[in-house]
Amino acid sequence: MVLKSIVASASDLSVVSVAGNAPLEFKNRVFGGRVTSLGFRFNRGRWKGNERFDFKVRAAVGVGSSKSKALQGNSGLDVVSEGELTVKGFAGLRKTKLVCTIGPACSSLEELENLASGGMNVARLNMCHGTREWHRDVIRKIKKLNEEKGFCVSVMIDTEGSQIHVVDHGASSSVKVEEGSIWHFTAEHFEGSRPFTVQTNYTGFSEDIEVGDELVIDGGMACFEVVEKKGNDLHCKCIDAGLFLPGAKFSFWRDGKLVRRNYKLPTLSTKDWAGIDLGIAEGVDFFALSFVNHADSVKDLKNYLSTKSTKSIKVLSKIESLESLHKLEEIVRASDGIMVARGDLGVEIPLEQIPTVQEDIIYVCRQLNKPVIVASQLLESMVEYPTPTRAEVADVSEAVRQYADALMLSGESAIGSYGRKALAVLDMTSSRMESWNREENKQNLLNHHQLGAELPECITEQICNCAVEMANNLGVDAIFVYTKHGHMASLLSRNRPNPPIFAFTDDESTRMALNLLWGVVPLLVDLSDDAESNISKSVQLMESKGLIRQGDIVLVVSDIAHTRSSPMALQSIQVKTIA
Repeated sequence: MVLKSIVASASDLSVVSVAGNAPLEFKNRVFGGRVTSLGFRFNRGRWKGNERFDFKVRAAVGVGSSKSKALQGNSGLDVVSEGELTVKGFAGLRKTKLVCTIGPACSSLEELENLASGGMNVARLNMCHGTREWHRDVIRKIKKLNEEKGFCVSVMIDTEGSQIHVVDHGASSSVKVEEGSIWHFTAEHFEGSRPFTVQTNYTGFSEDIEVGDELVIDGGMACFEVVEKKGNDLHCKCIDAGLFLPGAKFSFWRDGKLVRRNYKLPTLSTKDWAGIDLGIAEGVDFFALSFVNHADSVKDLKNYLSTKSTKSIKVLSKIESLESLHKLEEIVRASDGIMVARGDLGVEIPLEQIPTVQEDIIYVCRQLNKPVIVASQLLESMVEYPTPTRAEVADVSEAVRQYADALMLSGESAIGSYGRKALAVLDMTSSRMESWNREENKQNLLNHHQLGAELPECITEQICNCAVEMANNLGVDAIFVYTKHGHMASLLSRNRPNPPIFAFTDDESTRMALNLLWGVVPLLVDLSDDAESNISKSVQLMESKGLIRQGDIVLVVSDIAHTRSSPMALQSIQVKTIA
């Protein structure tokens, strides 16, 4: 089969018949006694050539399994999702994923297990902090918990990138800076600490800086005025008291404008490449690339990973500069996902623009089918206090309303005293907002940007779009999808369906990558080329755990690639009720 430059739109797929003698009563989750089938016609008039394909949609009654033949061994479902399903059912599953930054406050095996039990989907390691040995130890602890305790926590390494930040400020945790105090900023490296002395990571940090310029910590956590410059060192007076966090980033301002300088630093430093090699060796799942200003940096890293790792490791780009906004679409296209780093972004653009820019980035990511994480200062007050501000809860709710794939804790979990509580706040707030969206029928429908160019891609995309529309209209309990590389699962997630998506895969890398997608519960199972066998096995698996019951309705999406025995690819949607 040869396909060339073929494009389809949503109008090419239309319902043409509903057959069957007995009515469907979806409200009470009961099908009539006869099989009911929904016929679809793919309008081929616009397609050129003699392509062959088989597309079908059908509903069936009585898909069951012998309860005496429960699957043996690992269920393929992580213990947290299994527990949520047992207690809350399909409708109670949280769909927004949660990312926790791991730091000294939560790096013990016990604390990591507490975060995993609390709903952490991805553990983020910030390479700005800690030694390689420390990071290796944390990665291995997480993998141990996954293997021995049945969790499914992915690991992300966040590179340092071309940024100027504090190496040491004389304390192991945050320091309160008093107004009028004089601080010495230097690139000199020395052992131990000195009073009111801050080490920086870049010898040229003070280039082009003048007396009278303002030095702003972490976008406004504290502010200093440069009162004296000696060589590369700066003496600064605190003019706005605040909090100085470990590894804090800083920027310089002059006459109310950001001082833009060429730091001559590459996107990936020598230290970053060492961290990347560590991540490859330890089998991490994601790299988050800091200060990405163009797509070439992303492509270079992906090419490097393809030659150095047999595992599929995803590359996310952090949007945290004005330059990255100017090239947003090309960066999103080149990346496997995006992180909205609002802290650094808020230094480069006016604060009042952050909410709309955040929403725009999320929209572009959904259009291009890339997962997006909203990060920075979600619950910043919980670094020090056990209860968030109501404004912070409203901010989290807004990110959920915008259908971000994931929310991320930074200092709240890494150095704060209330990391578990902060995670619980994200969990509760996300679940409540998702529930409200469903109750109020506030689904954020996507004005679809067509991704595929050739016929197979277009068919897959249309199937997933139609599947979500069917799932919402019919009120099914869950969506099952069978996937090797996760593409169909991502297309379903892109549409933000009401029911959860259970993605069955036999590839461990795919399972861990799917862990970041909105509404997707990944399961590691053995798959075959026989669609009906896969369905039967997955229903058996869910039944054996008591997670699916008689009367539950499941929409099944399968994509079976062609083989020698079956030369024609088969893609289908099936609606099944459990007998």
